[in-house]
Amino acid sequence: MKAVLGTISLDHANEELGGIILPKAPERKEWSERYSEWFHRVISEVPIYDTRYPVKGTGIWTPFGYKLRRAVIETIRDMLEETGHEEVLFPLLIPDYMLGKEGEHVKDFEDEVYWVTRGGKDPLDVKLALRPTSETAIYPMFQLWINAYSDLPLKIFQIVNVFRYETKATKPMIRVREVSTFKEAHTAHASKEDAESQVEKGVEIYSRIFEGMKIPFVKSVRPEWDKFPGAEYTVAFDTILPDKKVLQVGTVHFLGQGFAKAFDIKYMKSDGGYEHVWQTCYGISERAIAALISLHGDDSGLVLPSAFAPVQASIIPIVYKGKEEEVTKKCKEADCLLKSKGIRSVVDDRKDITPGNKYFTWELRGAPIRIEIGPRDLENSTAVLVRRDTLEKTTIQMEELVEGVHKMFKEIDLALMERADLWFKSKLTNAEDVEGIKSNLDKVGGIVEAPWCGARGCGEEMEGKLDGRILGTPYKEAHDVGGKRCANCGREASTIIRIGRSY
Repeated sequence: MKAVLGTISLDHANEELGGIILPKAPERKEWSERYSEWFHRVISEVPIYDTRYPVKGTGIWTPFGYKLRRAVIETIRDMLEETGHEEVLFPLLIPDYMLGKEGEHVKDFEDEVYWVTRGGKDPLDVKLALRPTSETAIYPMFQLWINAYSDLPLKIFQIVNVFRYETKATKPMIRVREVSTFKEAHTAHASKEDAESQVEKGVEIYSRIFEGMKIPFVKSVRPEWDKFPGAEYTVAFDTILPDKKVLQVGTVHFLGQGFAKAFDIKYMKSDGGYEHVWQTCYGISERAIAALISLHGDDSGLVLPSAFAPVQASIIPIVYKGKEEEVTKKCKEADCLLKSKGIRSVVDDRKDITPGNKYFTWELRGAPIRIEIGPRDLENSTAVLVRRDTLEKTTIQMEELVEGVHKMFKEIDLALMERADLWFKSKLTNAEDVEGIKSNLDKVGGIVEAPWCGARGCGEEMEGKLDGRILGTPYKEAHDVGGKRCANCGREASTIIRIGRSY
């Protein structure tokens, strides 16, 4: 068996599971035409995210949704701290003179900025922006913090809210006016080589994060006309949602010395002279959570990788008259045992609904495993484990419960990885000319790769012909374009370009 998610290989899946052969992942039901309806239903019925707050483009994370969000944040935080980043927290408000210090940066964001112009009834002397991103807030402090070579490299991150006046149709978590989960990392280095090495490390960190979430992706260098404002180049992570549209879930930027010169961020070299630092930044938002929800779900609701499920195992008493107390007691004992081993479990002992309705609840909420215990299980000292992804049932001895649950988590996670990767690859196609690109976008959707001459004017012209977006060129991937002609202009191709219909 072989499948790839990002850069993870499943060649050794059987070895990881002690020689177990995974059941084939079920085919995804074709629900792309009603994906938007499905997404809104799931986030409201679970519930995960309430969009009824009376400010357009904002939402409320419910208790269940907040636990899901927290699991993602903890993964991101652990990965960054493990790789030498330190967490900080900067103010929300940015004075207008700071926001405008790097011209290219503010020009790109000026139509999206929310401004605070009054304090109570008094007009403010200085307009304050609600941060659209934090380069212009953080880098004046870098100028104060960095003095000598020994202060470098400096690597920080924060997880905050950012505000952008989104004028297009909003979509929960995907296109919003308040980004409520924005992780931004900022680094400063003594040399260009060190900073570019940090870009590679940032890409590796994000790859590991998305692989852990079982989110397949491609890494592309954004075209010159669509890079982060103020950056020399941008590397973006794109995935494909069930409606076959492309979603950007993360970006890593090489900033060069542009911001350092604008904010005069220098360090003293060993010879006593001064040099501007070299910088990078990279960000992930709640779009990653939207992708996690979307890519693994099915018609019954959420299907979550075990590490991110707020409830990993739901325990359902199958009660018969006269056995209610004994069965419920055994379920609570199982719950205590699982919790003592770090497994997030819950006993659904509601008495006013049937076991079938309880099944529906936990399938909707994406609990990876359902554990059923009834009178027969009491007699045999067994439990029935039900996988959320396949609904397959396995009977195990109660003494093997913890081991069986952990083993099933591995099976589910690997199957979700395989299914997501196979589906993603089915939406990654090739074309040789503009008409072929159009045809693939119409019939297959997803991402189309085509040969390109590399000229900016040609790329912009091609984008104008297509009902799609140029995503960029492959980042550090080998691709052979020998003898191929540009899909747009017909000149000799020098690289591959990626195109998709995106949010």
